Amino acid sequence: MLRHFPAVNGEITHNKRDYFITVFTFFCVAICLIADADANIDKQNALGVAGWVFLLGLLLGECKFVRMQVLIAVAFATIGEHFASVFMGGYTYRFENVPSYVPPGHGMVYLTAVAMARSGLFQQYARGIAIFVVLVCGAWSLWGVSGIPEQGDMVGVLLFWVFLVYLFKGQSPMVYLAAFFITTWLELIGTAVGTWTWASIDPVLNLPQGNPPSGVAAWYCLVDAVALNFALPALNRLTKVRRGLLKIKSRISVYDAELKEKW
Repeated sequence: MLRHFPAVNGEITHNKRDYFITVFTFFCVAICLIADADANIDKQNALGVAGWVFLLGLLLGECKFVRMQVLIAVAFATIGEHFASVFMGGYTYRFENVPSYVPPGHGMVYLTAVAMARSGLFQQYARGIAIFVVLVCGAWSLWGVSGIPEQGDMVGVLLFWVFLVYLFKGQSPMVYLAAFFITTWLELIGTAVGTWTWASIDPVLNLPQGNPPSGVAAWYCLVDAVALNFALPALNRLTKVRRGLLKIKSRISVYDAELKEKW
């Protein structure tokens, strides 16, 4: 069950970059969501520009594989946002749109999950962190269906079980654990200040859900899983296309040279 967790006595390396990405993104998420609580569209767009600048800056220090993961995460999450929010109404932003800072925000959130997962802290205390996350998320899910909160959260319970499957069966459990922290952080802030609101009844399952659902990290784990699984095939495909273009360019050059010799 824990075969994809780091070795217990493995070598630990602390990279300051990983911690910088983590602290920077947690800070940016809080500032952005609080600022958007009473922002107009122009301010939202300005936050979007800042988000893209920050994301591109952070990606400068990453390898091609991670950059491709982030690109896929941004694309998949943006499509998912328009489907789940605008089309289905599972949750709604203040202007019933997808704010312009959301796509780069997903990129920063995914990159942060990767940075946290590979950090020395997470590698060293992987099992302890996993126990903590399971207990906290499990307690949150139970509280959601206890009858204490006004808005029930049956969807949160289902998502919690999905999260457990990702955590113990998936190939990147450390990324999923990290996703729990950053996504819980942004969901609690975003819903608290009214940047977005989750529907009291899920439009697909027709079950009550919290604001936010307790197992909401499972949705972000889906984004992470897609990015992790499709990045390498995408890079391989891109490499083949690049080689094909180089061959075509080489043939054109040879053809031009032959024409010049004839003339």
